[in-house]
Amino acid sequence: MATSVEFIEYVCEQVRGVGEIRYKKMFGEYMVYVNDKPVLLVCDDTVYVKMLDAVTEDLADAPRGIPYGGAKEHFILDIDDADLAVKVTQKLEEVTPRPKPKKKKVK
Repeated sequence: MATSVEFIEYVCEQVRGVGEIRYKKMFGEYMVYVNDKPVLLVCDDTVYVKMLDAVTEDLADAPRGIPYGGAKEHFILDIDDADLAVKVTQKLEEVTPRPKPKKKKVK
């Protein structure tokens, strides 16, 4: 079951105020960017968070899952808990680097 547009927009609404929020469809699912940093992975209407030290304490009791085949285990974020979602998203935004710009191919 792919993520619905309604769900991804709900996710973005729940973390509003953390920074500039946008989402991009990737691999048939979605990545949520905060200030151009890839922070939340949304697959099958479930929000996944990398298991980083910055959020381990906040998500110690959170369920865990694998968003897609071949991926590492991630925390599953309870996006309905807006306070937790904002707190975790802020921490992730602080520790996540911006992706390096892609080099243009020279023909």
